[in-house]
Amino acid sequence: MTPPGIDRLVEAVQTNCHIADARGAADLTLCIYLLQMRELYRWEQGIAVLQPLPRDDVARWLAAREALWAELETRDFAPLPLAGQGFDPFDVAGINLHLRPWGLVYGAGQVAPGRASFFLGRLERRDARDELELLVCGDELARGLAAPVAALQGSTVWLRQQSLQRWLAEKYEAWTLKRQDGAFKSALDAHGFQHDGVMALQRMVRQQGETLVLHELGEFEAGRRLGPDWQALRAALASRRADLYLRALRDHLADCLVTLPALLQRRDEASLHFWFANLEGVRALMFPRLGPAYAAWCAGDQGAALRDAVSTGAAHWGRACMQLLEIHRTQGEEAPAAIERCVQWPDWVLA
Repeated sequence: MTPPGIDRLVEAVQTNCHIADARGAADLTLCIYLLQMRELYRWEQGIAVLQPLPRDDVARWLAAREALWAELETRDFAPLPLAGQGFDPFDVAGINLHLRPWGLVYGAGQVAPGRASFFLGRLERRDARDELELLVCGDELARGLAAPVAALQGSTVWLRQQSLQRWLAEKYEAWTLKRQDGAFKSALDAHGFQHDGVMALQRMVRQQGETLVLHELGEFEAGRRLGPDWQALRAALASRRADLYLRALRDHLADCLVTLPALLQRRDEASLHFWFANLEGVRALMFPRLGPAYAAWCAGDQGAALRDAVSTGAAHWGRACMQLLEIHRTQGEEAPAAIERCVQWPDWVLA
């Protein structure tokens, strides 16, 4: 069943997605921009994952989409028509209260300072996870360029399975260009990609969705320890690079508190390979101790070095986050600049 006026609702959500994309696409690196556009095109056109894309059609679509963004860039986000009202597009709780009986789920938030993201999809299932509610979204009816596959909002965790499937397929296609050994190949092997890529992708979506949920549980635990000032600290930063470091700090804290201990306790080899396949960029630079620990685990040390690195990391990243909060609380207008310097100190690298 679908609610009355669903077409108008989908159109409004999709319009807001276009506006958000128009405002935020220029901030992406060229590589990330092209990868996200490929994924968005595949979703819009209904092209199955792992199927080749028509390059000429993609090029024409890309030009048309950038022209649309030029028209929408200065527009305000539109209210969402629902139940005879116009809802603020960031009123996630109020909107979902009306959508839930119809088996739909809506999400909105900030994927980076000043960069919004929206989606509307079909609710596949609801679960209770510790103190949180897990909402698993299946087919998506509206989405934008930024499609975070999992997120924590208040006491709710969202998992977007269709976006996860497409993201994994893009990673697999990129890997096939060089077919290098390493953590991602080990993850692929553990899910059976060498036998049946399509079935393996489905298994990967199911299993690694749980890994992403564990990270959001870790985010919740980190948030409980750091308190509400963390968001104010992040919002005060003007530098996107500093925000990238700040996100890496909290990601490491969340994973050392919950994700990695859970995977080690479960002896979930496929998911550990997958986690390390996604340890890259700033996160990898800040926590080089994990590399040798992962190698030792692969060599058969039963996770001893990893458990030691994770335990050390939980304490280290917890202290680092608390130090930043203290700067934020005590240095007034000087705090953002001090934090931006602090997060890039070599002493903070956990070797």
